[in-house]
Amino acid sequence: MSRTDDPDDGRAGELPPDEAERDAGADAADDPAGGEYATVASREEKVDARSIVTGDARYTADYAGTVPDLAEAAVLRSAVAHGVVTEIDTSRAAEMDGVYAVITPDSPSVPDRPYTSAGQSYPEPSPWDLHVLRRRVRYVGDPIAAVAAEDTATARAAVRRIDVTYEEFDAVFSPEAAMADGAPRLHDADEVENVQPGADYERNVEARVAGEIGDVDAAFEAAAARPDRTVVETEWETPHQSHCVPEPHTTIARRDEDDRYHLVTSTQVPWHVRRQLAHLFDVPVRDVRVTKPRIGAGFGGKQSMVIEPIALALALAADRPVKLEATRTEEFHAMRLRRPSRVTVRSVVTDEGDLEALDVSVVTNSGAYGPHGMTASGAVGKKPLPLYTHTPNVRLEATAVHTNLPVAGAMRGYGAPQGHFAIEGHMDEVARELGLDPIEFRSRNLIGEGDLDVASKILDPGEGHGRRIRSCGLDECIDRGKDAIGWNDVDQPEEDHLHRACGVALAMQGSGIPGDELGAAHIRMNEDGSFVLQTGAVDIGPGADTAMAQIAAEVLGARPADIVVQPSDTDVSPFDYGAYASSTTYVTGQAVKKAAEDAREQLFGVAARLLDEPADALTARGGAVRSERTGESVSLEAIGYESIYGDDVRAQVMGQASHSTDESPPPFGAQFVDVTVDERTGEFEIHDLVFAVDCGVAINPDLAAGQVTGAMHMSYELAVGGGLSFDDEGAPEVCGFRDYGMPRTDDQPPLTPILVETHEPTGPFGAKSVAEVPTNAVPPALSNAIRRAVGVRVSDLPITPEKVNAALDTQ
Repeated sequence: MSRTDDPDDGRAGELPPDEAERDAGADAADDPAGGEYATVASREEKVDARSIVTGDARYTADYAGTVPDLAEAAVLRSAVAHGVVTEIDTSRAAEMDGVYAVITPDSPSVPDRPYTSAGQSYPEPSPWDLHVLRRRVRYVGDPIAAVAAEDTATARAAVRRIDVTYEEFDAVFSPEAAMADGAPRLHDADEVENVQPGADYERNVEARVAGEIGDVDAAFEAAAARPDRTVVETEWETPHQSHCVPEPHTTIARRDEDDRYHLVTSTQVPWHVRRQLAHLFDVPVRDVRVTKPRIGAGFGGKQSMVIEPIALALALAADRPVKLEATRTEEFHAMRLRRPSRVTVRSVVTDEGDLEALDVSVVTNSGAYGPHGMTASGAVGKKPLPLYTHTPNVRLEATAVHTNLPVAGAMRGYGAPQGHFAIEGHMDEVARELGLDPIEFRSRNLIGEGDLDVASKILDPGEGHGRRIRSCGLDECIDRGKDAIGWNDVDQPEEDHLHRACGVALAMQGSGIPGDELGAAHIRMNEDGSFVLQTGAVDIGPGADTAMAQIAAEVLGARPADIVVQPSDTDVSPFDYGAYASSTTYVTGQAVKKAAEDAREQLFGVAARLLDEPADALTARGGAVRSERTGESVSLEAIGYESIYGDDVRAQVMGQASHSTDESPPPFGAQFVDVTVDERTGEFEIHDLVFAVDCGVAINPDLAAGQVTGAMHMSYELAVGGGLSFDDEGAPEVCGFRDYGMPRTDDQPPLTPILVETHEPTGPFGAKSVAEVPTNAVPPALSNAIRRAVGVRVSDLPITPEKVNAALDTQ
């Protein structure tokens, strides 16, 4: 349990003098042009847009044709949910023509040490409880053996000829059953390394974390004796969700001519994969190279090292390069999923509408293994609670539990969608209990600019002081969202059985993990005035490369098209923690800005000689460096040639920088849903989805709007989609897009993104993140809208007409 002793009560106030000075300095440094940006905040074309739509963009699998002697692979996975492999016979597979290698847990090339697949910083806040191949199996889909062959068809045929005998154990599929007395135990504590806080493997608890601000029990005891206090308790449940990435997990692994391990792989975390493979295969980090080509979306699913160890073990066994590509079926049950959750929320509120206490209990289903278990479970509460950070008494308890179902991991929002469904649904119930307008009630308790957010530190041990909110456009998000959805102008249908209403839910996230990230950048100037930018940032589809080019171009006075952004390669690029936690634009973008400023200082030195002007009189803009005093200018191209081929001092312009920070400014958003519900059947029609977002300065407004619409679609799918299901034996019943029921284009209601302009003083040119926050709030906004329309509450996802109808029947 942790408690903050910060004397600040969290209310708005002036920034401390040192922070105010720093902010003023940041503003001045951000805007060298004196008021307008040249390339930042402009609608530049995505650098890879044309290659993607023409099919020229190359993904991992497209490199297969460039690798001689490449083998292709398939994996044999457990057919039972819980048990141990007592016998495995690979002889029929090994003798097949075209088979190069068959590996099992006993093969020499297969490491026998535990690890975690979670692509997190070192030391990973996840238990090391996985092995590359497993004799003890814990879910239908656990990898047991793998085959490398001349082609995929042969590899898959060989897998089918591997004979496996199991001793089956009893299985558990819900956290409640897993924690019950006498439940079968999934893990032995002495076989797990890096055990996480609160773990209790006797009860299948992977981790348990808790924290408190104020005195929650005292607040509830006091409320019981006061008629002007109301206590509200609600419970919420969310299911598995698949990332549905267009490009499956794919890896090409080989031992290169220098006897190093080289993997080309679709990953969001190349540097974490390099470190984890070095640990797993017991080789120095320098002997592992990870190259990330273009990624066909990640959404957090590729923040885990899932297939890379199998591909590498096969490559070593077969003594040739191996390509392993997950099937679509494997994507739906053997990669990673959003973790199901059950959230209980209790609150104390005054008659005037002031929140006095919030008590949140979270239980999540980790599945068979523990990557991201503790951190994602904690995020279920930590992400939404700061919206109401003025609440003086707050408690959060989060428990991650193992079951014999597929493995949960990271997914866009990282626990926040589950938490916002619970908190924002609860807030509507509180407002309804008090007879208050849901927006007015929220506004009375909302976080704002200048506030100290202490709730985000609730799970941190020690003397946490929270984060200062330096930019917040939440009020404007609400106002513009209300106007766009027509909050006050909803016309009721003529038919008496149809009822129309709008629902709202608020959302926030972060911009990276405070104090736990690093971005680095290197930029060098070519003789023609163009630049090559290297970062470890991983563009997984939304346009990070374009944003980095715009940031560098803004500093250097160049065009974004003159910035060549190279993909991540651990042998070539500077270090980066990877694409997760909404960090790329905020953390890596600041590193790019610093590196470009370093390069600009050098090119100003060359320009000063050419113009015979002092460097501090120069500015860079429009492809040239100009003297503000005389108006004379010299082109970047001339500077490039002079720096490399000149008669005087020859030195290539090269800038570099790293950036880490304790800051993580939250983006904010307001989600609105307009719905009509048929009280006779429970069927509902959504007319519009509106999300207004404060992401600071949008480096590229079109790309930011694209992120909002994409995230809203994912959030809508969580709200109403078919989701994943399993039979009584734990076998997956959903193995393809058709069964999964992801809304198609003609199923999707209109999506309206609204960008609310603020300026985050700690971000590059005022930017903060936008990638995840729009993922958080369609489920609660839809549930709230239905509640307002027909008076019934659906508190477990997905929201279906059948559930609405059942609730109407019990009214």
